[in-house]
Amino acid sequence: MTELALLRVVAQRLAGPRPASPADAVAHLSALQGQDLAGAVRSVALRVAAPADPPTPGLHTPEVLESLASGAVVRSWPMRGTLHLVAARDLAWMLSLTRHRMEAHSARRREQLGLDDAAVARARDLAEAALADRRTLARAELLAVWAEAGLLPTPGRAYHLIALLAIREVLIQGPPHPTRPSEQLFAAFGDWIPNPHRLDPDEALATWVADYFRGHGPATVQDFARWTGLPIREARRGLGAALAERRPGHGELARVVVDDTEYWLDAATPDLLATHRRDAEAMRLLPGFDELLLGYADRTATLPARWAEAVVPGKNGMFLPTVLHRGVVIGTWARHPRAVLATPFTRFTREQVAALARLGADVGDAALRPGGAAPPRRTPPATPRR
Repeated sequence: MTELALLRVVAQRLAGPRPASPADAVAHLSALQGQDLAGAVRSVALRVAAPADPPTPGLHTPEVLESLASGAVVRSWPMRGTLHLVAARDLAWMLSLTRHRMEAHSARRREQLGLDDAAVARARDLAEAALADRRTLARAELLAVWAEAGLLPTPGRAYHLIALLAIREVLIQGPPHPTRPSEQLFAAFGDWIPNPHRLDPDEALATWVADYFRGHGPATVQDFARWTGLPIREARRGLGAALAERRPGHGELARVVVDDTEYWLDAATPDLLATHRRDAEAMRLLPGFDELLLGYADRTATLPARWAEAVVPGKNGMFLPTVLHRGVVIGTWARHPRAVLATPFTRFTREQVAALARLGADVGDAALRPGGAAPPRRTPPATPRR
């Protein structure tokens, strides 16, 4: 399983040759989970090559923020009703595969909120009129427009209206807010993405399957289905189509079997790992909700099951930032006012403590103090490492 975990590190471009731009990094993965904007920006930055000759990896959040400001990368709900960062050029064809299913999934909740077709149409008209005048709107400004028209009499309506209009290609979350870093401004989909790339359904499905396995593999068909929210039968059909076609500029998909489980990956990934193994094994501080954990139905290769609750306390769906070493999560970390505290599942070795100290600058803090605190009582007893 360790080899599988390291192959995923390379496939996701956390090690080895990084994409040249944030948009390329996002497109390589198809999408990155993005409900925590700051964490999503860090996830992209970890995967982008430094602007140097030769390129060297580094953390380049200004470039990621610029990609949001320019419209190269956007944030929306492309699948599962969950916010993701997506390359702007890819969003429309993704939504063509997932829109109907997401709308059907939220229909009952819209009915409970009294959001009938007339209310949604009114919200759309008001949003389009306001954006025609101002081009971008802060969330509070958009909600004020709807509230003045009497569209927000109960809590919950605002979120569902925003998500529904984003799914229907009316709204997009575009440039960062000028004074609130955790917020983006809303723009009209057609203005922000004037020439969306559209594919017919069969081509879109084959493209998405192929891109997913190249950016996440080794992964299973079940991983893809869980990640996109598409039925397993569609995932299998898409894999068959992806294997049958040859796309210019894209490598072949390869099949491997580990413990009687079938995985798919870019055929070039094993060679990349052989060349960049030291980089793949290096320690990293990943943000919460990083794609290395969220990109799979089964994440036990990277996060052993016995430590899962230490990363997702109480199984509440909130993923803590993690410490990654040799492809496996070995602890968590958190910002504190004057430092970053890293907490091991067992105990950090001297090598790991030294590596943690070097990583402090990556998170923008003056120092990083590796913590030796014991894990919560709910985790199994720790075994010190020697």
